[in-house]
Amino acid sequence: MLVLFETAAGYAIFKVLNEKKLQEVDSLWKEFETPEKANKIVKLKHFEKFQDTTEALAASTALVEGKLSKNLKKILKKIVAKDAHEQLAVADAKLGGVIKDKLNLSCIHSPMVTELMRGIRSQIEGLITGLPSREMAAMCLGLAHSLSRYKLKFSPDKVDTMIIQAISLLDDLDKELNNYIMRCREWYGWHFPELGKIITDNLTYCKCVRKVGDRTNFASSDVSDILPEEIEEDVKAAAEISMGTEVSEEDINNIIHLCDQVIEISEYRTQLYDYLKNRMMAIAPNLTVMVGELVGARLIAHAGSLLNLAKHPASTVQLLGAEKALFRALKTKRDTPKFGLIYHASLVGQTNTKNKGKISRMLAAKTALTIRYDALGENTSAEMGAENRLKVETRLRLLEERGIRRISGTGKALARTDKYQNKSEVKIFDPSGDSTLPAVSKKRKIQEVEDQDTEVAVKAKKLKAEMKEETTVEDDEPVKKKKKKKDKEKQVEEEEVLNEEPPTSPTVENAEKKKKKKKKTKDEDED
Repeated sequence: MLVLFETAAGYAIFKVLNEKKLQEVDSLWKEFETPEKANKIVKLKHFEKFQDTTEALAASTALVEGKLSKNLKKILKKIVAKDAHEQLAVADAKLGGVIKDKLNLSCIHSPMVTELMRGIRSQIEGLITGLPSREMAAMCLGLAHSLSRYKLKFSPDKVDTMIIQAISLLDDLDKELNNYIMRCREWYGWHFPELGKIITDNLTYCKCVRKVGDRTNFASSDVSDILPEEIEEDVKAAAEISMGTEVSEEDINNIIHLCDQVIEISEYRTQLYDYLKNRMMAIAPNLTVMVGELVGARLIAHAGSLLNLAKHPASTVQLLGAEKALFRALKTKRDTPKFGLIYHASLVGQTNTKNKGKISRMLAAKTALTIRYDALGENTSAEMGAENRLKVETRLRLLEERGIRRISGTGKALARTDKYQNKSEVKIFDPSGDSTLPAVSKKRKIQEVEDQDTEVAVKAKKLKAEMKEETTVEDDEPVKKKKKKKDKEKQVEEEEVLNEEPPTSPTVENAEKKKKKKKKTKDEDED
């Protein structure tokens, strides 16, 4: 069996002399108590020394990542390939799999191999000759420093750790400032309670208290550099009639010290915010343009780093910060949240409540693209972020105008049903109103119209005659009988007249005149 052992100085290949003793894993450490005992178990077959620190760093990084370096490949081909029938013991199982695939060598990794490596490491000075302990320690230290620098990939402009620390400190400062200001207002409010209602700004309040101190000093002091003239007059008037209690000078001094702390922390907070803004523009300019420096910094801090944030999909970016609400909704089978930290972005804040979910989803998708561009791209311009922000703004404008463009497949199907159909104002002839009767001559039509006119006139005369008879005849029965006979005769005559169709309109008029004359003569005879 052969053993591949890596050191800071180079690669060492040992040959196992007594494989039977390796079976006893628990007592294997006893065989490496002294260099003499160790030389009886393993023997150095080949040692390949590194030329410089660069070669050592390349070899160690390849081993850490589980890859086969060129130098190690040459050594294994040169030495181990001669004894291809023997197994090769390796410390890393992943590296053993790579060696087996590329060089077709049988590799072994087990607890027995781990104990063997530990024994070799304890007696490395006795097993490898020509390497003093001081040189070995210096090589280990130099390689450790080089490897740590390589892992950090140190670049002052691309260190997102500073952003994480800055945003965390900014949040802590906000909490402390709120606590201090509340304490200051409550404390000084016992002495001058009216001042808190007149001055609403916290920083102005603390500056005013620090400059004046006792409320009796407001009348003689000038605070025009802090307050406007109108508010200054209100404060001086309120100080004269204040309902507050009297306090000692020691209490006022302590309140002034607290105000000093508030003012200093506020100034440091503004300075820290400027630093965070500049750092965000240097590290993630496109992300800053999309969601702002505060929201972008909180997203990076929540993910752990910019690279980790770039690995997240858009759906995760959208819900980042709302994990507790998400899992609670999944557990209770309710509606899941639509946004997390991204809710505080200015674009989401501009929308109405109905469209916040849609805009946050689109903003998260575009933000995910900009994060990957910032983390993995070489260009440091913010053009991509500006373009994506413009797209989100146009989408927001469309939603507000209720002119939503359908983009998806289902949207296209819906759009087909809603096509615009032009309705012309020109009226079209409706053939359904046409008559199906055969055509009639004009003369026949004129006669039918005249007949209808005569029928209407006769009916009207009937009604008039009946009305006259009812008014004139009331008492004489024989007269009634005669009239009834006459009425019957008149009806018979009228029916005969109706049955006879007049050829023309003038003849009908003559007949009507004759009837009137007959009626008059009969009435005269009766009288």
